Amino acid sequence: MNPRLPFLACLLFSPLPAAVTLAPVFSDGAVLQREKPVPIWGSADPGERVSVSFAGQTLATTAGPDGRWRIDLAPLSASATGRDLVVQGADTHTIRDVVVGEVWLASGQSNMRWPLAYSTDAKAEIRAADFPLLRQFKVGEQSARDPSPRAEGAWIKAVPETAGRFSGVAYYFGLSLHQELGVPVGILNSAVGGTAIAAWIAPDAYRATPELAPAYAKFDQTPRPTPEELAAYQTLRTEWEKARTDAKTARTPFKTPAPKAPRGIAGNRTPGGLYNGMIAPLVPGALRGVIWYQGEADASHAGRYPVRFAALISGWREQFAQGDLPFYWVQLPNFDHAGKNDTSWHWAELREAQTQTLAVANTGQAVTIDVGEAKNLHPKNKKPVGQRLARLALARTYGHADVIDTGPVFKTATREGDAYRVTFEPSPSPLQSAEAGLTGFELAGEDKVFHPAEARIEGSAVIVRSASVASPAALRYAYRNAPDAGLFNQAGLPAVPFRTDTW
Repeated sequence: MNPRLPFLACLLFSPLPAAVTLAPVFSDGAVLQREKPVPIWGSADPGERVSVSFAGQTLATTAGPDGRWRIDLAPLSASATGRDLVVQGADTHTIRDVVVGEVWLASGQSNMRWPLAYSTDAKAEIRAADFPLLRQFKVGEQSARDPSPRAEGAWIKAVPETAGRFSGVAYYFGLSLHQELGVPVGILNSAVGGTAIAAWIAPDAYRATPELAPAYAKFDQTPRPTPEELAAYQTLRTEWEKARTDAKTARTPFKTPAPKAPRGIAGNRTPGGLYNGMIAPLVPGALRGVIWYQGEADASHAGRYPVRFAALISGWREQFAQGDLPFYWVQLPNFDHAGKNDTSWHWAELREAQTQTLAVANTGQAVTIDVGEAKNLHPKNKKPVGQRLARLALARTYGHADVIDTGPVFKTATREGDAYRVTFEPSPSPLQSAEAGLTGFELAGEDKVFHPAEARIEGSAVIVRSASVASPAALRYAYRNAPDAGLFNQAGLPAVPFRTDTW
């Protein structure tokens, strides 16, 4: 008998150590957050010793009973030099070209997801993209009933070959920061089109919010599908998607409905489903802050948006555990739904709800009432949107005192005879009207019927009157789906829409 056979049999049939894995965000080309502790995490065999080496630091830990491990690097200085991040356990992983700078999470629905390739002047912008230290990690789309430990994705650089795949808004936001701060910038792009805010709220935030907890508890009791049901559904879904792709390639009609998901499966409208699938896998990553562009899917429920939005913000902050992370969002632009330029589709109310959420600490809002497309739900001009978000970050997060980050913000409206005198929060940038004039103001009497009003700038105030309203009782500015809004400041930023009534 060959004396080596027992040894070989031992090798063949003994359990081998599991490979050490890292969260996918730690892959070639990664950007790490500067000046904060940087968690690095993944999985291994329970009890396995894991070490991480980067930028002169080497730290070790032991995987827990569930196989998860985490090591926190001490705060790092910004570095544009790509270095190796080495993770060693039963095997070794070497992550190449890792830089250190600013990391922002970009999330929301289709207007955040909208790629640079489909944005205004895309060809010229992509051709001019030569910013290898501006990078994006696009999180793979997935929903889950429970927080997922992993979400797939890969880092790309802002160079002509790949820049078109960046979120357009996030590209211009990140580019502004990169050029102003002179450090690498990483964008975690986690956005899905057509999604309501309910899917993005963390489960713990639902449970902690009295207005939301009862409904979420009822949902949470819905039976989860069995592994067998999930596997069968996934097989059917994969086959259906292949058939749809084949039909598209062959240019033949495809009318087969998608297979019905089993009861209890997570989808893009499941409460917490997108948080679990696309935000939880990024926790506990080190971030500087969050940018958000969402609300279109919630316009018909604007009244409940402030509570949900505040819960989303507090929930994400709680999970990332880095204090009151800066949270900046895009107020919805002008959009004339179904040809009705009034308030019937509630976009004006949704904008108002977004403004109300500014009561949450360390938040900011980029007003885009002037750069939408009245007939296009997906306006292509993403450059001013990203740049206005960057203004908020530069002024409020990075302390650039010379940056004006908002247009005129309503303060008071005082009745003066047949007119209103409107004042605004103090600003170093004076009031200014659009080239087309100071449009967008309306007045109403006690009959609650609003009429267009004439307005003129008088120093730091605006005087508003209407020949059709002799005794005004309420004033509105830009409070329509697609208003013709003409008030700006000299920094070129539009005034925040407002109203004095609660009708």
